[in-house]
Amino acid sequence: MSISDLFDSEFKTRNKGHFSAIVRVAITDGNVSEEEKHFLEKLAITLEISKEEFEEILENPLKYPINPPYLYVQRLERLYDLARMVRVDHQLGDKQDTLLRKFAIALGFTPSNVNYIVDKALSLIDKKVDGDTFVYEMQHMNR
Repeated sequence: MSISDLFDSEFKTRNKGHFSAIVRVAITDGNVSEEEKHFLEKLAITLEISKEEFEEILENPLKYPINPPYLYVQRLERLYDLARMVRVDHQLGDKQDTLLRKFAIALGFTPSNVNYIVDKALSLIDKKVDGDTFVYEMQHMNR
């Protein structure tokens, strides 16, 4: 196995774990609405999850371990991607803020400050900042 194959394999495994965690959050209320399913389908494409893997994860999201990003910067990068998808496409309507808070907790942000983090993230998304600016602003929001 080459180094690039190993990297690709780890990348795919990490994405499956991330996607699995988000599916778990989406099904916490017992079902997945059409809006949530459409959002998940779009996210699967972004994370390079195949249609077969998508169906497998929807059927059994516990199959893949949750791997919340260890580094804060990586959590912010994933939050940026999710916030952009939720806000820009308005896929989830009125549920977008609530679901993004659940996703943020799944990413490893603490419940005690998740509201502040999500509000700030959505504010930055509304300003159409790029990923680097988003991460910088989120890292320096308390200074």
